[in-house]
Amino acid sequence: MAWYPGATRMELQPESDAQPAITPTQFIVHSIAAPWTKERIYEYWRDSTNLESHFGQSYDGSIAQFIGTQTRADANFLANRRPDGTGAVSIETASNLHHTDPWTPEQVEGLIRLGLWLHRTHDIPLRICRTSEDPGYGYHRLHAAWSDGGTACPGDARVKQFRETVFPAIVARATGQPTTPAPTAPTQEDPVPSMLNLSNSVDYDLTGGAWTTLAFATDGVIHPGPRRHLTLVHLLFDPLLVETEIEGRYYLTDADGANRSNYLPTLIRAAGGEGVGGYQFSCTGDVPAGRTLRYEVRVTTPDGTPARLLHRTASGPYWAL
Repeated sequence: MAWYPGATRMELQPESDAQPAITPTQFIVHSIAAPWTKERIYEYWRDSTNLESHFGQSYDGSIAQFIGTQTRADANFLANRRPDGTGAVSIETASNLHHTDPWTPEQVEGLIRLGLWLHRTHDIPLRICRTSEDPGYGYHRLHAAWSDGGTACPGDARVKQFRETVFPAIVARATGQPTTPAPTAPTQEDPVPSMLNLSNSVDYDLTGGAWTTLAFATDGVIHPGPRRHLTLVHLLFDPLLVETEIEGRYYLTDADGANRSNYLPTLIRAAGGEGVGGYQFSCTGDVPAGRTLRYEVRVTTPDGTPARLLHRTASGPYWAL
């Protein structure tokens, strides 16, 4: 594990030892939407959530490191650790409650020094990440795959500082060249997603062992194409019998429901016992033009009786293709 000598070491356990190794290829900066010190950021990661960043920064520019940079930290969604073992190094920086304020001069200097160390230590290339998997430097909202549901982090003021001050200074100090603004054409931000929010609270008795397409609004369509989506279906049942199985799957059809094709393999969720009633099924991908995304569920109870579905929702970000 690599530890930045310019940071105070405040190691998070068990995450620091238990989480898998990464090869660092990106540096992603965040605003934490709170005027916290690095010590308070550490306490929040330790006591209040199972997420964490590698670093935290106070308004005075001082930095703490919570996890070694060659260990996964969970602040960047799909960039935390990829199937090939590469991942992003992350820092949460103090901000106002809506992350609309600029970084202080001390924060800017701290980010530049850390960015320079990451280049020299891990050979992170001196460019702004062109795609979500491209090695380099970036900020949280730059690419949609770096957040679950889209984000404005670190805020407009800080994005401007990153492009005009922080990143150019990292390049200048690494190369000994004059500071110049970073080029923007190859590194445009991903589009801000729209948000899906469908729900249906009409009670529905599901026949035991039969697949049933669910309607979340007026029909069974969750997404019409062309769209890219990350969708979460949540189902709430009356208490289920022990050993009940809940299965769910997404599929594609034409707009009229014809020409069905399975979209994902069946996802199986076994009930944990009587009294357990909430289940979630996620799916991400593209819906082509002329096609629609739908969802169906099958409940198999040990005695073959129906299961009562009380509430269903479909939510998540999506982008036009």
